[in-house]
Amino acid sequence: MTKFSDLGLSPKVLKAVEAAGYDTPTPIQADAIPPALEGRDVLGIAQTGTGKTASFTLPMITKLSKGRARARMPRSLVLAPTRELAAQVAENFDTYAEGSKLTKALLIGGVSFKEQEQLIDRGVDVLIATPGRLIDHFERGKLLLTGVQIMVVDEADRMLDMGFIPDIERIFEMTPFTRQTLFFSATMAPEIERITNTFLSNPVKIEVERQNTTSKTITQVLVRGDSRRRDVAFKDKRAILRALIERDGEACKNAIVFCNRKVDVDVVAKSMKQHGLDAAPIHGDLDQSQRTRTLDGFRDGSLRFLVASDVAARGLDIPDVSHVFNFDVPSHAEDYVHRIGRTGRAGKLGTAYTIAVPADEKYLDAIEKLIGHPIPAGDNPLGGGTGGDAAEAEAPARDEKPKTRSRSRSRGKPRDEAPAQATAEAVEVPAPAEAAPAEAEAPREEAPREQRSSSGRGGRSRGGRVRTGGGDDRGGARVVGLGDHVPGFIEMSFAERRETEGVRG
Repeated sequence: MTKFSDLGLSPKVLKAVEAAGYDTPTPIQADAIPPALEGRDVLGIAQTGTGKTASFTLPMITKLSKGRARARMPRSLVLAPTRELAAQVAENFDTYAEGSKLTKALLIGGVSFKEQEQLIDRGVDVLIATPGRLIDHFERGKLLLTGVQIMVVDEADRMLDMGFIPDIERIFEMTPFTRQTLFFSATMAPEIERITNTFLSNPVKIEVERQNTTSKTITQVLVRGDSRRRDVAFKDKRAILRALIERDGEACKNAIVFCNRKVDVDVVAKSMKQHGLDAAPIHGDLDQSQRTRTLDGFRDGSLRFLVASDVAARGLDIPDVSHVFNFDVPSHAEDYVHRIGRTGRAGKLGTAYTIAVPADEKYLDAIEKLIGHPIPAGDNPLGGGTGGDAAEAEAPARDEKPKTRSRSRSRGKPRDEAPAQATAEAVEVPAPAEAAPAEAEAPREEAPREQRSSSGRGGRSRGGRVRTGGGDDRGGARVVGLGDHVPGFIEMSFAERRETEGVRG
């Protein structure tokens, strides 16, 4: 069996590794460390939780043991996609560099520029940074990358995502062509791998496990809800989440709950707290100090549930996470591998629940195609139906009448009701002759509106019939008005009035 002492690491590094409690390297460490020590470019692909951070940290410390850093010119550079992952790499460096005189600086957002600049001015051997903050320092003239000997891109698939490519290309242009480059990730899509070929020179490709596989120590369970409406599904999924936690009881000692959107992270965390569950949110919109406190609380056990966006899905090594809940099915299939990889680490057992609704089918298909097998189905703790279908079945009935009323112009009565009644009254009950003079007053006053009757509003048409709000041109029944029953002298007075008004116009 291979031991760390067989890999060619320096005595000080071996002593630090032993002090950390490790003696046997993981497969990715055993395969990646030797070529990294030789100065070869490395493309390492392995499951999350297999020790990829040590695969580049240990050889980097060994190689940098000779030499000295100059002000504003770091000797090595590690790029990470998130602040939390960058901070974790820095912690690993502190652990494995124990006893050496190597220095480091952590450049991430949410921290004072001044403190970071002071560290850079003294000179650092290892610079660990997120791309945005690194470029900020470079543009301020506080940093030079011409002395970089080793460059590492951690979580390379995410770093080379479309949003990061311009920044990564610019950073690579700042570094010497002779640098050594190491890429590590749990997933590597073919199109992303083609991009890495532009940055790596004849790399050693190390693929410990089949790409995009999930750990066998993780029990995966798919729980389905039946709600199709988004608002109903969101409420039902919160109920399912609480029921799953209650059902697993003490076995669920802590968990990370993943949501796709930051706003949903806040809502779910608040809902869990209202139901007596100790939960706190973490996502990119929170202050760095708050994110750090929340993450530290989850690590030391004072916080039971961490509700997170994918900011916590990549590379974070949080020991003894018993459960992962995918409150939302990830829209990127690769994120599923990273999310559930937060549990079942270092050979320990873990459980990963995924809560899905009918709208998630295309995402589930992509995930199952990526991991090479279907996610095992589990029982809905609420007994199957979550009430979503019933709500949807009732929704059309509730919505149908208000929609009809809103389109009607018959003053609050359905359009197919008022005209029909008016027609029946006009045909079956003719207006008495003696009532005609009194009723004729209204048409006499409305006569000037004849020109506007074509717009669909109430008025008298030229045929003498009264139009209601529906009108013939809107599909309603036509109302027979006074024009068919008035005495001749009234009809003559109307004609004379029209002629008079025509002359005046």
